[in-house]
Amino acid sequence: MLIAFNKPFGVLCQFTDRSMSDTSRPARRTLAEFVKYPDVYPAGRLDFDSEGLLLLTDDGAFAHCLTDPRHKTEKTYLAQVEGDPSDAQLSQLQKGILLPDGPTAPAQVRRLAAAPDWLWPRDPPVRFRKTVPDAWIELTIHEGRNRQVRRMTAAVGLPTLRLIRVRVGDIALNGLAPKQCRIVEKAT
Repeated sequence: MLIAFNKPFGVLCQFTDRSMSDTSRPARRTLAEFVKYPDVYPAGRLDFDSEGLLLLTDDGAFAHCLTDPRHKTEKTYLAQVEGDPSDAQLSQLQKGILLPDGPTAPAQVRRLAAAPDWLWPRDPPVRFRKTVPDAWIELTIHEGRNRQVRRMTAAVGLPTLRLIRVRVGDIALNGLAPKQCRIVEKAT
């Protein structure tokens, strides 16, 4: 079974909040609140503060194919960044970035004229500053290191304000609303 889930901002990519042993901290929202299919687990991760497409499956071998960098499964993100991306900054992302844990592979990057009209508002909204412009870019990578897109954009001087994964391999959000799931065919 393969499930596509549109993960909202502020949800852990696990079914339990392992930090619950710290009772001084309030419980965080988890996948258990939204995903009601038994015996499925995330194939990859999305950060707590990232949104969009998360795939869940009961097939460990398939999950491995999606997440192992040797298989080069493409993942496409929309990133709202702080600043006005220059051609030089976009070129750096396209060539790959040297991060503390090593160089990234080149990314496919393009600037968007505006946020797509189908994009839902984030809850809570992204902080807006009148004196600092922001822009939207689309990035496609195939590695998936911890917070990779955020670290790449920050490295070129474009901190990410909002990050939404819209595609993994051949599977896309395609109108899937936030907090919603659908069963998909294993085409990736």
